[in-house]
Amino acid sequence: MKPTIGLMLGDVTGIGPELIARLLSSPATRTQANVVVIGDERVFRLGMRDAGVELPYRKIKSVREADFDAAAVPLIDLGNIDPETLPRGVLSAESGRLTGETLKYMTDLALVGELDGICFAPLNKAALHKGGWNYHDEHQMFADWTGHVGYFGEVNIINLFSTFRVTSHVALRVAVDMVKPERIEGAVRLAYDTLRAAGKSSPRIGVAALNPHGGENGLFGDEEITVIRPTLDALREAGLPCTGPLPSDTIFIKARNGEFDGVVIMYHDQGQIATKLLGFSEGVTMTGGLKAVYTTPAHGVAYDIVGTGRADVGAMTRAFEVACANALARRTQKTLANA
Repeated sequence: MKPTIGLMLGDVTGIGPELIARLLSSPATRTQANVVVIGDERVFRLGMRDAGVELPYRKIKSVREADFDAAAVPLIDLGNIDPETLPRGVLSAESGRLTGETLKYMTDLALVGELDGICFAPLNKAALHKGGWNYHDEHQMFADWTGHVGYFGEVNIINLFSTFRVTSHVALRVAVDMVKPERIEGAVRLAYDTLRAAGKSSPRIGVAALNPHGGENGLFGDEEITVIRPTLDALREAGLPCTGPLPSDTIFIKARNGEFDGVVIMYHDQGQIATKLLGFSEGVTMTGGLKAVYTTPAHGVAYDIVGTGRADVGAMTRAFEVACANALARRTQKTLANA
């Protein structure tokens, strides 16, 4: 029942290749999943040099050729990225283009069932965009590639709790106007389904308010009264458990203390500040609600330490674990449904 997880080396200008090499140097990695590295052999070797490790690997042309019991790591060498031509530690449109190209290749493998999940090392959103992948973020890109219809969103996971977003990568003045009943419902339902898939049979979900102090009964804004609370009342009436709206300066204290498994946030930084403060070295970003499983560390490409051999593999390891758990849960559900 091991899931098959594709590992993507991230943007070559950042610490991604080193992180994947460090991840694979741990014997625990390949006990959790059938792993195949997908990218360029030269980038993989660059990552091993940065990490100071030497890993046995075997080049294959398709996932079907992989021998997951062998000591050598299976590698599908796309031969599309020459690291010697791309300066490290700086944004590169060409590297962004090639990063997207590799992720698209892996997505196609996932859609035909050859991969159960995709775990990718950090990428650079600006580089993706400059490289021709014209999406606000990778989540919209993945949704387009998988032909998704309906609600989806970024999920941020730390050991203490997970966050789910009503709005994400948009300007704050735009985000406020996007706080609508249908988006709130979508985020709460995504939280409920994701947490159940992660093993929480009765997820405890807190929902953050939008305005300071929850609006102070309309003194600082009335969205809690006119939009958020009526939506949550309707969801509770329909049998979807959720608590709120709660002021954002207290809801994360409650979550940290174990009162919630997940927190639905109204805008990006409302949750990101809390998760990065409480779990930067373990934070994971997952794209929730799509046909394919995608996970990555919540941190970025860390241009300031590229090539120094000092990359912390903690969040990469956790991203891999989350990919394995979600891919296995989906496979189990599919098996039960077909039984």
